[in-house]
Amino acid sequence: MPDKGKTKILLRIRDKPGFLYMALNILLVCGGDGAEHEISLISADYILKCLQANPNFNVIYACLHQGKYLLKDGTVATLGEDATLTTPQGVIKIDCAVPCLHGTPGETGDIQSYFKLLHVPYIGCGPEASQRCFDKVTTKLYLSALGIPNSPYIWLNNLNETALKAAHAFFLVHQDVYVKAASQGSSVGCYHVTKLEDLDDTIAQAFTFSDTVLIEKNIVHRELEVAAYEIDGKLVVTNPGEIIMPQNVFYTYEEKYSKNSGTVTTVQPQGLSDSQKQHIRQLAEQAFKALKLRDLSRIDFFLSDSGEILINEINTFPGMTPISMFPKLLEHHGDKMTAFLSGCIERALARKAQGQY
Repeated sequence: MPDKGKTKILLRIRDKPGFLYMALNILLVCGGDGAEHEISLISADYILKCLQANPNFNVIYACLHQGKYLLKDGTVATLGEDATLTTPQGVIKIDCAVPCLHGTPGETGDIQSYFKLLHVPYIGCGPEASQRCFDKVTTKLYLSALGIPNSPYIWLNNLNETALKAAHAFFLVHQDVYVKAASQGSSVGCYHVTKLEDLDDTIAQAFTFSDTVLIEKNIVHRELEVAAYEIDGKLVVTNPGEIIMPQNVFYTYEEKYSKNSGTVTTVQPQGLSDSQKQHIRQLAEQAFKALKLRDLSRIDFFLSDSGEILINEINTFPGMTPISMFPKLLEHHGDKMTAFLSGCIERALARKAQGQY
């Protein structure tokens, strides 16, 4: 991140009709009050550098915390109607927002709905698509309805006797399951269960993170991920990268982001056939279009030991940390993050001109 002294704020002067144009003011919103706050800040560091590489952008970094927008100098700003950001230094006319918010309130669709109310253009998926993909149960219902393969599952909407009985029956069939809070990311509220006596307490714990809980059959698999994004008027779905974890290690929040993680990522997995890669890209494209995604997503797959290809989950604003797969796959495909983000902002401004905000 730039030092306080290096952060410039370009204002559109409001003491005359209209605004004095100086640059495109881009509001980079990060943080949030969810479990992925710290990861959002790391992603924002990377996105900030990419945005600042475009000389036409003046980037205003704002950390969202408890409903307040905290600027780089520690002061508090207020986002108001007609895309105006009021700061102690003056009023900034925001041209476009970049919601770098993992989990709540970004991938849940809340911030997108708020931006629409305030007529603030933004990049990324809309509120409905964001909410559909953040809720694991809703995602699987859509995938199943579309005929897109995913792992066997049941879901619970309360913790009563009937729900637990259904969970026990599912476990007895599969013997090895994952219990997941339906509306969380980065493996928060996600547990591996191999003993029936552990099931009830684990489900209760998952309910502390979400109103609904998903129970999935554990699939012995390789974990593959593709970047799906729009650039130069077309949808690009990359070849898959792979997350390679130490044997018998669950991909927890700590394993994903700890400096001591034994997990490695590669954008050139070994042993995948051309037909497997093509099938993964086809399923990703089908999901991207059918769930009405926009601009960017990371779509995660399981390649089972028996050769099945299953969609695991869809991230509508994927991580942009140094170990994150989305920017690695995009760059490996031959595109540049600076150009990609600039294109997203151009499309958001076009939607604004068409009256969509």
